[in-house]
Amino acid sequence: MDLKQLRYFYTIAKEGQITKAAKVLHMAQPPLSQSLKLLEEELDVVLFERNGRKMELTKAGNVLYTRLQSIFEQLEDTILEVQDTKKGVKGKLSIGCAKTCFSYLPERLKKFQKMYPNVTFELREGDTYMLSEQLKKKEIDIAFVRLPLQLESFSSIPLPDERYVAVLPRSWQHWREKEHISLEELAQLPLMLLHRIQGIGQFEVILEAFHKRGYQPKIICECPDVDMLLGLVSEGLGVSIVPESTFLKPFSGNVTVLPITDETIVSKACVIWLKDRYLPQQAKNFLDLI
Repeated sequence: MDLKQLRYFYTIAKEGQITKAAKVLHMAQPPLSQSLKLLEEELDVVLFERNGRKMELTKAGNVLYTRLQSIFEQLEDTILEVQDTKKGVKGKLSIGCAKTCFSYLPERLKKFQKMYPNVTFELREGDTYMLSEQLKKKEIDIAFVRLPLQLESFSSIPLPDERYVAVLPRSWQHWREKEHISLEELAQLPLMLLHRIQGIGQFEVILEAFHKRGYQPKIICECPDVDMLLGLVSEGLGVSIVPESTFLKPFSGNVTVLPITDETIVSKACVIWLKDRYLPQQAKNFLDLI
């Protein structure tokens, strides 16, 4: 038994078919089938139940597959760590960022780029749920996200809290000269809120703030995209509530932005990365700037 045999078995189990596994491994089916047969003979167990072209793991096969998942993850992390010692500070840093967290990025990226000019960036956008899934799949190194989020699988660094603001259509003249707005007033207006594709997010945080004060908001729209929401506000469809830093990036819409008088409503954000997995050196250096 060698590492190659185990890698072959792992790929077959992951793909569920010899044919698919052979394509992934860029090899012919017969030697792959022969390797599996030899492994089963050496271990003296049946690793798969053959059901036509589909391969289903036996109890013994499932034990081996589960163990190998952890072993190959550790091996991959070890190889990356060893390569990092040779590379020095260069390579690619993959960062995920929720749209409402964009304001946290530019200054940090500018400072990091000056310190480490040989590191390139790959930026991905998405909501908190999408970015957490990309971290688990190791598609990105770190992510700037809005809370709440179940953090059991992640290490994190909190970012400064910020207040929410109300965004109203500029065409609603009554609000142009106002200096602020209350939750009670917002509860009387047609409301459009950010809503995650999956899981609990800012939508629930804002809704809870209304309910704690006994208000029932008139929610007419839920949307995962802040730019789309602000576009609808510009067109006069209703009001939205977003983190204040949303307006630190250019926005040309016809809107009025007002602070909310209920100071207890704050938006929390943090930087997260996968716990108990190797983090590339360039990502560690970036986190040092936060």
